[in-house]
Amino acid sequence: MTRQRILAFLIFLLAGQAWAQGLLPRLGEQRAGTASMTFLKIGVGARAAAMGGAYVAMANDASATYWNPAGLVQIGRNELVVSHLDWLVDVDFEYLGYVHQLTRTIGLGGFVGYLHFADMPVTTEYHPYGNGDYFSYNDLVAGVSASLKMTDRFSCGITVKYVREQLAELQMGGVLLDLGTYYWTGYKTLRIAAAMRNFGNDIGPEGTYMRRKSGGETETAWQSFSPPTLFTLGAAMDLFQRSSHLLTGSVQMNHPMDDQENLLLGCEYRYRTLFFLRGGYRANMDENRWTFGAGAKFILKGVHLKIDYAYADYTHLSMSQQFTFGFEF
Repeated sequence: MTRQRILAFLIFLLAGQAWAQGLLPRLGEQRAGTASMTFLKIGVGARAAAMGGAYVAMANDASATYWNPAGLVQIGRNELVVSHLDWLVDVDFEYLGYVHQLTRTIGLGGFVGYLHFADMPVTTEYHPYGNGDYFSYNDLVAGVSASLKMTDRFSCGITVKYVREQLAELQMGGVLLDLGTYYWTGYKTLRIAAAMRNFGNDIGPEGTYMRRKSGGETETAWQSFSPPTLFTLGAAMDLFQRSSHLLTGSVQMNHPMDDQENLLLGCEYRYRTLFFLRGGYRANMDENRWTFGAGAKFILKGVHLKIDYAYADYTHLSMSQQFTFGFEF
């Protein structure tokens, strides 16, 4: 049976490779670039990033506030997670999340994420290298999550979050929802999960601007765009377990409203719950197809400490690194 499970995972991997090479249709490319608040698409947590983002059915830590709120009650303990992402072109993303197990069937969480980079000089037609002034850009997301275990196999969750984006004097914000489900099938360790993230009304900058027309200038409101709503469906299962060794595989289908559908594959090798090696493959993606990472977990005075690292290579945009520290108690 172990060989059959490994064979099934290899079939998923080959299917993803076939999709990436165009043997399967690439649907939704015409939707690219049609959403606002695209920073919400940046994955949170080094463990999830190292697995290529195939995490909706693996979300059993405090980063579940981002991936699938139904996973909050899968943790079993209170947890605080701090994450730092060295994103592309000197952009940094910080994330802080906390999950509290109110009861055995109810989990609550709170989180805040902040994307930022250094101030940039203001350039003009006559000062192409800067006129002495600077402007800033940053994104903020903050919210609360709740998860309910309705049976010993099924849980559901919801996240309410406030998002804000600011560029110089322009600012826009709104309230979005995430919904998630998590189901243990009863067949070995197979679990299936689904989530809808970033659901809400269109968002646009506040205020107006002067639009130049042939007859003069008119005051015009800024255009609004929908948030990057994403539907995900995934499954995860332990493929091999013997003594101190455990290999888990995960597969996930993404349906974004502002881009093409894509398939994600991830795997995690665990040795005695102490050391972890991870890898991921993102099919149907032009950049960042392969991801890698590692982690360690140890106990210090009753507190479970976790350190995770993820590396992602972008062919034309260098690479990104993410570091995550978790504290379970």
